[in-house]
Amino acid sequence: MGALEIRGLTVRYGRGKSAVTVLHGIDLDVPDGGVLGLVGESGSGKSTVARAVVGLVRPASGSIRLDGTEVRGAADRRVQMVFQDPYASLNPRMAVGESIEEVLAVHTTLARRDRAAEAARLLDLVHLPAQVTARHPGDLSGGMRQRVAIARALAARPEVLVADEITSALDASVQAAVLNLLRDIRRELGLSMLFISHNLAVVRYVSDEVAVLNLGRVVESGPADELVGAPRHPYTRELVEAVPSLSAPRDYLAG
Repeated sequence: MGALEIRGLTVRYGRGKSAVTVLHGIDLDVPDGGVLGLVGESGSGKSTVARAVVGLVRPASGSIRLDGTEVRGAADRRVQMVFQDPYASLNPRMAVGESIEEVLAVHTTLARRDRAAEAARLLDLVHLPAQVTARHPGDLSGGMRQRVAIARALAARPEVLVADEITSALDASVQAAVLNLLRDIRRELGLSMLFISHNLAVVRYVSDEVAVLNLGRVVESGPADELVGAPRHPYTRELVEAVPSLSAPRDYLAG
């Protein structure tokens, strides 16, 4: 649905002599209708990339463009984020249906009477029954909450979905179900996606292209299978060797 182009992205935390550069002028491309996986260990700067893309962090320099047009940060409905912890985006005091309808009210022209039906449709898209609309996040399992968070992000009708470590807190079986759901949604909606994880096996499973981030710099990038099969950079080789199931991640996750 849209090609996301990140050029020269630099992010610093702090000011003056105490400032720390977290991202060092990185370039990334999320292909139109494709998935770019961004992988690296904790502290590599992955989540900072995600937050910069959706406007939660202000870059020191660089550009973020979607189909050639500058992304306008948090106000830009074209790029939406799903967080690692669903509570970061779901109000525990609001029923699920109300939470999704709130996004529909802001980002669509749907009449009030039509928002409930659209919320139910979005829940069906993420394989949840319409009855969930009346429940609160605290009444749901972690996997169900993450599906609700995905549905809420989709309510804005984005062109790019940013998924930041969205399966890291889930057990293996639920993780597999959520990853397969993302693959289904990507095919059905034609979404472009920036998928972020520390787990290279997970990234390979959902991504067309992979970029490896280390200490705020992209050290290697390329087609997912090629990068995993023949890593060039020593850091990438370390990531490959650290995942015992990487030789057959598709079978592992599909099971």
